[in-house]
Amino acid sequence: MKKLFIAIVLLVCTQSISAQLFSKEKVQNLQNFDKPRFSWGYILGMNFYDFNFDYTSDFQDADILHDESLGFSVGLLGNMRINDYLDLRLEPIVTFNTRTLTFTNPIFASEFESLREVKSTYVHVPLLLKISTKRLNNFKPFIIGGISTSLNLSSNEDNPDDNSAGEFRMKTNTNYYEIGFGVDFYLYYFKFTPSIRGVFAMNDELVRDNDPNSPWTSTIDKMSTRGIFINFTFQ
Repeated sequence: MKKLFIAIVLLVCTQSISAQLFSKEKVQNLQNFDKPRFSWGYILGMNFYDFNFDYTSDFQDADILHDESLGFSVGLLGNMRINDYLDLRLEPIVTFNTRTLTFTNPIFASEFESLREVKSTYVHVPLLLKISTKRLNNFKPFIIGGISTSLNLSSNEDNPDDNSAGEFRMKTNTNYYEIGFGVDFYLYYFKFTPSIRGVFAMNDELVRDNDPNSPWTSTIDKMSTRGIFINFTFQ
């Protein structure tokens, strides 16, 4: 499903760019739209969250399978124009997603022991630098990157129960780096921007079980989030 959505977004962007490039229509919409120092907008999007696991050196018996699912995002955009090619952007969004972990350790005899459904609600705040090309007719491609932080409202970090009671715990705060690309389309009444971005956690998000020899967490050296954001921005 993730590959399908990404392919659709890329196909739509490619077709739109081709139409703009080879169209005989040269009238530019919203000619002065990018002139103000500050501008605002809102964001609707989809997200795919995954985990990356690093294991301890003595880990040999099992693996952790993780299945990502499609989530959705909603947020706001604050844009500060630096010049015709550079913009500084603040994009606070709320993301919702569910991931399923399967612990394949052979000592687990039931789904209560081996399965964990990780529901996440993030308040995600990135600070990004947008680097654009020169505007071509009614579109302008760009690349974007920066750093971000998030607050996981479903982390369970302070829950005294751990995996032995069926509770999977994560840290509440996480920092990331992000990189992606997109295209600004200048429509008749507003600017529409589809973009795709990779999001990569920089710190360990796992809260380990109370038992240092826990079969769920003792073999994990680091657990960090990876994600793909497909955003549609309206300004």
